[in-house]
Amino acid sequence: MAAVKAEGEISVQQLTEWYPSAPRIIKSLEQAGFISIFEKQVYRDPLGEPIQPDTAHILTGEQQHAISKIERLLGGGFATCLLTGVTGSGKTEVYLQLAAEAVRRGLCVLVLVPEIALISQMESRFRARFGECVAVLHSRLSDGERYDQWMRIVRRQVNIAIGARSAIFAPFADIGMIIVDEEHDTSYKQDSALRYNARDLAVVRAKLHGGVALLGSATPSIQSYYNVTTKKFVGVTLKERVEKRPLPKITVVDLCTHRDARGSRRFITPELHRAMQETLEHGQQVLLFLNRRGFASYPVCGACGQAIRCKHCDISLTLHQDARAYKCHYCGYTLAATSHCLSCGAHKIRQLGLGTEKVEAAVKVLFPDARTARMDRDTTMRKDSIVNILKGLKNQTTDILVGTQMVAKGHDFPNITLVGIICADLSLNFPDFRACERTFQLLAQVSGRAGRGEFPGRVILQTYNPSHFSIFSATNQDFQAFYNQEISFRKALYYPPFSRMIQLKISGKDKQKTRQHALAVGDLCREVQKSDSVFRNNVEILGPIEAPLAKIASHYRWQILLKGLKVSPLHRFLHKLMFENKAIINSRSVRVVVDVDPFFMM
Repeated sequence: MAAVKAEGEISVQQLTEWYPSAPRIIKSLEQAGFISIFEKQVYRDPLGEPIQPDTAHILTGEQQHAISKIERLLGGGFATCLLTGVTGSGKTEVYLQLAAEAVRRGLCVLVLVPEIALISQMESRFRARFGECVAVLHSRLSDGERYDQWMRIVRRQVNIAIGARSAIFAPFADIGMIIVDEEHDTSYKQDSALRYNARDLAVVRAKLHGGVALLGSATPSIQSYYNVTTKKFVGVTLKERVEKRPLPKITVVDLCTHRDARGSRRFITPELHRAMQETLEHGQQVLLFLNRRGFASYPVCGACGQAIRCKHCDISLTLHQDARAYKCHYCGYTLAATSHCLSCGAHKIRQLGLGTEKVEAAVKVLFPDARTARMDRDTTMRKDSIVNILKGLKNQTTDILVGTQMVAKGHDFPNITLVGIICADLSLNFPDFRACERTFQLLAQVSGRAGRGEFPGRVILQTYNPSHFSIFSATNQDFQAFYNQEISFRKALYYPPFSRMIQLKISGKDKQKTRQHALAVGDLCREVQKSDSVFRNNVEILGPIEAPLAKIASHYRWQILLKGLKVSPLHRFLHKLMFENKAIINSRSVRVVVDVDPFFMM
């Protein structure tokens, strides 16, 4: 009874947790007229954490200018704005104050972030400013939590929603602004089932609502920045960090010159080791970045030279020491770890290649007293794991964080003053025309995690290609220099943004049938091209060719690329190809999938 008096009202569930005999007592109290029992709709809180109220921060001159310029777009019809700025320049505060203005005008705001790992940070900032009128949407909510959040939007109980790419479908009726944070991130592209790019849909949906699409990034995509130069987008730039904090100093270490006494490559060089020691001695935190998970990415027999490969994919397995298993990162196939070769039986398996597990293990040997954590897909499978890792950094119960690209995206770690990039080249040599762009973005973003608090930051960048323009530009933190070089290559080769592309993905379980079907579709493409002068002059056909990853999940893979300066002839070509030739295209054993503006060429 005292508990009910203290709270005013309390749920039967809560009382039962405190007092297991409560249900029997409650019924007696109700019959005596001391209490009343009623039903009340209560929404499940996905985070379950108290809100720490916050007020608008004092703006820098650049932030004030940016907000004024973008506010003028609100209420003036559809517009797309690209907000660029160095890492740590205060883009989130700009989002918050623009959202406040939109809400003041009675409009709704949708905020997209590329990774679930970023939602808790963004949601806590928005809830601190706007209270309970913020909904959150992402795939790790339970069905009940997702239903509750969805219904809060439908019933207009909230006017702000934050989520990953699927949140673009949030059922708001009157959107005034859609904010796409880290707009360059490839995670916005859904590559299976319903294929869409949430960033591009944000622009389309803002147009439907007559609102503003605000795209933000310290390393904008080539496509978006090109749209600013051609006046298709409005451009706004923040050139300095808040409080005039300096950008981190980046030191390049050439890995070609570093070997140990046995001649092996060192992945924690003396320069990085020394910098880590100094940082830890000052009570500050270290971030080590390697965009490859697992322990060893290439287990190979020292006797016969055979790699341990996935039986379903055309790729080697990766050793995961924690799970004591070899795993395929494409189909999920798992093989118990073995010390003998599956081909010749020799007990000479060499664990070549790097992964975050191996880096973490080495760090624990080098710094046994340091508290080390790892953030990658393997350590963040459980619902609350991401939040707990981030809490460890915030509460300074973690000294060293080892992570993949998950740690590079928009996180604010004030006490991290050293970032070590173990190998900057991993994404550079992918057979994809965006490989240089992604490399620059990743390096610039992860470097930007250093020195965001009161202490200056530094970066040790280890690379085999220090003179490559994408790595050189990232080292100098010079987006404009990178853009100028990359856009000239794209223009010379008529790659996007100077053209549009459509990818035909052809896959099947029978190797020969898949090959024959791919060749038949390729022949059909050329017949359709010859049938119309518009197609002959405006559609280029590349392929068919085996995909770089020729087999995934027991499916053999081929691809054809359609390229054109304008999208309209491509759409007409595709319609004629797919709908007027169904007898040839359709097959029971081979599948043809269309991907417009593809992001993944592997």
